[in-house]
Amino acid sequence: MNADEASKPESLEQRVSYSYGLMIAKQLTERGIEIDFDQFASAFKTVIKGGEPLLSDDEASAAFDANQKILDEKSATGSDRDNLIAGKEFLETNLKKDGIKSTPSGLQYEVITEGDGAQPSSTDVVEVHYHGTLINGTVFDSSVDRGETTSFPLNRVIPGWTEGLQLMKEGSKYRFFIPYSLAYGERGAGADIKPYSALIFEVELFKVGE
Repeated sequence: MNADEASKPESLEQRVSYSYGLMIAKQLTERGIEIDFDQFASAFKTVIKGGEPLLSDDEASAAFDANQKILDEKSATGSDRDNLIAGKEFLETNLKKDGIKSTPSGLQYEVITEGDGAQPSSTDVVEVHYHGTLINGTVFDSSVDRGETTSFPLNRVIPGWTEGLQLMKEGSKYRFFIPYSLAYGERGAGADIKPYSALIFEVELFKVGE
């Protein structure tokens, strides 16, 4: 008897088991998530039996994030899709330029000045100057223009900043080219940063720690 021919659950354990299957299947279907049934069953059995998962929590989280990015991009329409395409094309072209490096996450950066001071961790407070623009050059925020540095914990900013500033040392000045998925995502921020916007930040790191 295959799964499609299974008999109606009778006992409480069978009904609860079937109900959990229904709930998970409906959630996945509603979100448009396709799964490999063999891998799904393998992971389920491993956890229930107390075995060692084949993926770490970090690897599973990365898989969720990557799949969510695909779902978000599929749902983008109109001007949102225009922003998405423009950002992708910009980053693809930018990566071919001399001096541009990229991390596995897709964050691109250019070293303007390399410092030799302390290097921050993801939870450190940093003091910086920054100048943020859209890929068309529009300035949306700039501590440089305000003439005053700013300080913040690295775990309270967009992912592109959290990752990028950990590459820097005190005294460094980098230019970051941040894909939408490491910036403000499919929602955008404020009037200037539209959904799916890639961003450019020039950042100078003055101090690590309060």
